[in-house]
Amino acid sequence: MALKKKPVNGMKDIMPREMEIRDYVTGVIKETYRSFGFTPIETPCMEDIQNLSSKQGGENEKLIFKVLKRGEKLKLEEAKEEMDVVDYGMRYDLTLPLSRFYANHANDLPSPFKALQIGSVWRADRPQRGRYRQFTQCDIDILGEAGNIAEIELITATTTCLGKLGFSNFEIRINERRILKAMASYAGFSEDSYDDVFISLDKMDKIGLDGVREDLISHEYLADVVDKYLELFSLLDGQRDVETAVTTLLEKLGDKLDEAVATSLKEIAAAVNANKAADFKLVFDPTLVRGMSYYTGTIFEIAIPEFGGSCGGGGRYDEMIGKFTGQNVPACGFSIGFERIILLLLEQDFKVPGSDNKIAYLVDKKMPAEGLANIMKEAAVARNEGRQVLVVKMNKNKKFQKEQLEAQGYTEFKDFYAD
Repeated sequence: MALKKKPVNGMKDIMPREMEIRDYVTGVIKETYRSFGFTPIETPCMEDIQNLSSKQGGENEKLIFKVLKRGEKLKLEEAKEEMDVVDYGMRYDLTLPLSRFYANHANDLPSPFKALQIGSVWRADRPQRGRYRQFTQCDIDILGEAGNIAEIELITATTTCLGKLGFSNFEIRINERRILKAMASYAGFSEDSYDDVFISLDKMDKIGLDGVREDLISHEYLADVVDKYLELFSLLDGQRDVETAVTTLLEKLGDKLDEAVATSLKEIAAAVNANKAADFKLVFDPTLVRGMSYYTGTIFEIAIPEFGGSCGGGGRYDEMIGKFTGQNVPACGFSIGFERIILLLLEQDFKVPGSDNKIAYLVDKKMPAEGLANIMKEAAVARNEGRQVLVVKMNKNKKFQKEQLEAQGYTEFKDFYAD
């Protein structure tokens, strides 16, 4: 029986052209983030299943690729439930592994610690455009900084990076989990219902205000409570400026909203807008929830018009590290949607800067050893001058060979024939 040559569903082989763009984008990301003082780290691809299933990852905990116990530890005949045969899982994001990393190494790290991670994550999700079961995430996080300088730095670094990659006219949508809770409290929802209410709210962009109302009513929430809640979103309709929208909420919610929370959000917006290095808008989005239940404060998301959906996001998660140590540590992070950025660049037929510096030497198959040695010396000189040189044997169908090489970005050719 022949082996299967296609990758498993939801995962993909990466062709040379895409790989060239991925390498370039990774380089820009690392260079930009390092200039902001972020330090690269790496964590394992697998984590303890108890860590991954700690009710902090929201819906992603339903998408874990779980790893069976091995050898003598795997006792299938004695197993009564799934957890009896599973001990590890593939990480579904980089935030929980970073929190474990920091909890384990905090004494050897500076405070605050600015971390940069780029690595694969795995989710047993339904594959679709820009969404895979194995994909690369690119995160920056600031651990140990309680003030809003963390949010300001994260948003500024991320938008600077997107600008360097050629993106413009995009949005950073921002909200605050404590504002979300204040709005729910004002309407009359009980605190233990907040997560369910936010799940319905998160569908706003797909089903609209009326759809959210129907969804909440179907969960047996009182109609007058639901209507009072949704009136807040009608009140904010069109108010995208952070200062304007937050001021409106302060006046409406009264003591339900801590003024310090509102002031902090205004300060973040003012500082980010004053230091833009890219063409984007920072807008307030009262419907922004972010699915992860570990968020405790500011949350944000990238919206690029060409994609039509989220291209990254993040927020503050001040209580996650405390799950490992018993002592909470301020933490905030931002993740670029790496795969979606790559997808957009491919669709735009993006050319990597300097890729026109590629030359191919096509060598006659009958070239004697001495002649081949001289060609190699010439190639070495060109490489030392900064050229990218490919030395290959000349095919019989040279025209087709050059067409293939042109598709790989080679713009110049030099033919070498045996005397």
